Amino acid sequence: MTKTEKGNQIKSKSGYTGRWVARIKGKIIAQGYTPNQARRAAQNFRHKESPEIIFMSPYQTFSPILASVYKDLPPDQEIFLVGGAVRDAILGRTSHDLDFAVPTNGIKLARKIADKLKGAFYVLDDQRDTGRVVLVDKGNQRTILDFSIYRGKDIQSDLRERDFSINGIAYDLRADTFIDPLNGIKDIHGKLLRACSSKSFEIDPIRILRAVRFAAGLDFQIDEKTRLKMQQAGVGLRSVSPERVRDELFRIFEGPQPESAIRALEILGVLPHILPELSLLKNVEQPTPHVYDVWMHTLSIIKYLEEILNTLVGAEKPISKPDTYIELLDSRLGPYRSQFTAHFATFLNADRSLRALLIFAALYHDVAKPICKTTDENARVHFRGHDKQGAEIAAERANALHLSNDEIKRLQLIINHHMHVKFHSIRLEKEGKPLSRKAIYRFFRDTGVAGVDLMLLGLADTRATYGNKLYEDIWSATLDTCKTFLENYWDKPNETVSPPRLVDGNEVIIEYDLKPGPRVGELLEAIREAQAIGEIKTRAEAIAFGHKWLEEHSDQDSAIK
Repeated sequence: MTKTEKGNQIKSKSGYTGRWVARIKGKIIAQGYTPNQARRAAQNFRHKESPEIIFMSPYQTFSPILASVYKDLPPDQEIFLVGGAVRDAILGRTSHDLDFAVPTNGIKLARKIADKLKGAFYVLDDQRDTGRVVLVDKGNQRTILDFSIYRGKDIQSDLRERDFSINGIAYDLRADTFIDPLNGIKDIHGKLLRACSSKSFEIDPIRILRAVRFAAGLDFQIDEKTRLKMQQAGVGLRSVSPERVRDELFRIFEGPQPESAIRALEILGVLPHILPELSLLKNVEQPTPHVYDVWMHTLSIIKYLEEILNTLVGAEKPISKPDTYIELLDSRLGPYRSQFTAHFATFLNADRSLRALLIFAALYHDVAKPICKTTDENARVHFRGHDKQGAEIAAERANALHLSNDEIKRLQLIINHHMHVKFHSIRLEKEGKPLSRKAIYRFFRDTGVAGVDLMLLGLADTRATYGNKLYEDIWSATLDTCKTFLENYWDKPNETVSPPRLVDGNEVIIEYDLKPGPRVGELLEAIREAQAIGEIKTRAEAIAFGHKWLEEHSDQDSAIK
């Protein structure tokens, strides 16, 4: 087979696929179903030589870009695909992040590949001789190719210095074989996460968070010895940069099973080192109808929020186990799936998703309850002001993690107003009072686009408050409240959410002989609210309303609070 043919068929249909083989000077001399079988078989033929034992993978899921890379390599170039792309291929997944390990000249090779494939080139790390190539296809799918030199003298040393055995596997582009010194392929099949070395977490404590993320995302179990090392090294996270901690946390929030991941971090004793405020939530009891303490309530919200997001965000209705609550959710709010999907496709920061930020908000929404807890004369527990104080605490933590100003502002809006959905739902269920146009207008005036996030958090909060004791009428009232809010926000925003202005600031100053200042803004807001609730519809009515409003508020310095 020529190099071009091999490049077009980077994964060969070898008769050895799925087996371990013994290789000397690139030639296969024996095979077996285990490494020892292959080694013993080789000794029968070449007992004086030490063969290389490798696994011939049957998987066909490498990115097609790999073939293009191979075709453009120098004939003597030693190169290995390493890390997550290899792991994903064995799991039957296609990766768009390809890491390559080479003996020397990583930056030089990256530049050459970028020129050949007409991609963007960047120097990623001068010290580690690492270059990056970014390719964008016709469907706007980005593929990132990183080329770096070995971590050590050769590929074996490189693999042994990585974080987990499942990432310590290399694919040899030239020989079309796998190199697996740490039995990572066996761990992948056994759904086991195991550290590459006993000092893995001492070398880089951020691997503790990566371990939890991988375990949750891949549905793997963490090896017992690895788990013990994670617990022992947890304090080392205090010395890791806030940016690295933030990035790993948000990958956890973005991925599957965030509730399980956060629970695992708590069990490992890691949370006090990275999110210390959460430690106070444990064993803080709550009055009925709450069925959990504050910490368990928080974990439950994250579990239900993921379920709600998975139901409402996406192009198609997801297939899931029958659940009355989810069926009702899909029936009432499912028609807005495309709007929810578009909402969560927007970014406040290019590196972090809005979905992950909402999970973070859910994690911190009740963070101030321990310090706001009081008991009245009837022994009734209250948490007055926990929403506002919680928003401040969350903002401090977000600042410490170096989130952007836009993310912090959204986080504060969500936590500060998270009681509104519950308040209006209870009024509907207990008193039969539906949302008024004034309530709808004021809600979105105060929250803006964050109001959409609040609908989903409110639904998750309701489920977590009642747990298995949630009655259908309570759930229906919450769904109806959210539906009414969203109908107004998405279907008729010009009526109740953001009506077009009938007069502007200059007109108000001239018409009412006012000086520029707060009173102008207050009057404009009063006119806009009257318009939203249907009291005025024309400019003439707006002008008349303004005269009346000024007469009624002539003795007040500020009327709109």
